[in-house]
Amino acid sequence: MKKNSVIALIIILALALIGVSFLLFRSHATNQEMQQLFEVEKEEMENEYSNFANQYDELQIKINNDSLYEKLEQEKIKTQRLLEELRQVKSTNAAEIMRLRKELKTVRAVMRTYIIQIDSLNRLNQQLTTENQDVKKKYNEATRQITSLSEEKKNLNEKVTLASQLDATHIKVITKNSRGKETSRIKKITRLEIRFTITKNITAKTGQRPIYVRITKPNQEVLTKNAANTFAYENRNLTYSIQKFIEYTGEEQNVTVYWDVEEFLQAGTYRIDIFADGNLIGNGQFTLD
Repeated sequence: MKKNSVIALIIILALALIGVSFLLFRSHATNQEMQQLFEVEKEEMENEYSNFANQYDELQIKINNDSLYEKLEQEKIKTQRLLEELRQVKSTNAAEIMRLRKELKTVRAVMRTYIIQIDSLNRLNQQLTTENQDVKKKYNEATRQITSLSEEKKNLNEKVTLASQLDATHIKVITKNSRGKETSRIKKITRLEIRFTITKNITAKTGQRPIYVRITKPNQEVLTKNAANTFAYENRNLTYSIQKFIEYTGEEQNVTVYWDVEEFLQAGTYRIDIFADGNLIGNGQFTLD
């Protein structure tokens, strides 16, 4: 009986040992499989972090906005830091890999937000470029029409009109600040002082007559204090900026007019057109930047 009990105990112990060995083997195999999975995931995450860092470089090239550029730079640095942390983590450190996986999700969401924002800005810039081209086209067409109308009138009335028409030359614009001092800083300008000379013409009619000055902004809008301020020119009414009456004697006469700035002045090239007696008698331009 004792011998049989011993044999039975040995068999039980052998079976238990086999069972434990099987469980240990299975656990080891499972750990190896999990480690391999973590290694694959770690490699995929490294590739994705690296791609995001490169995408930030590409986005920075597409923009011309210092504030947005700086934000992209900060996100790129953060992404590169997380990439370096991931490279230092062992594939067996499941907790750190899980943390960096969550960080990657945040990086992905932030990247998507910036892509949408930059696409929107690029579309807006394209729209503004198109509108600017349209404005320039209209400006060129308006300039061509004025020139064409002036040339046509000049040709039809060459002998009479040219002999008696006033002529404005030496047009000069001085920009001044609130203290009456000259300034080139566009934000400081409170007054435009426009000087020009009416040349000598003994054949021109003498006496009092109005002089009209038109100041045209870079976007082709005419500066005016009142939309009703108009004068007749070439069978139509044009808006004027400044009106001044002079007493013309036939001799050369210097004229100065002023425009008080009460509106936003944009940077760019402004046009000055001077009219008298239904004629365009002089034009010039000046630039604010």
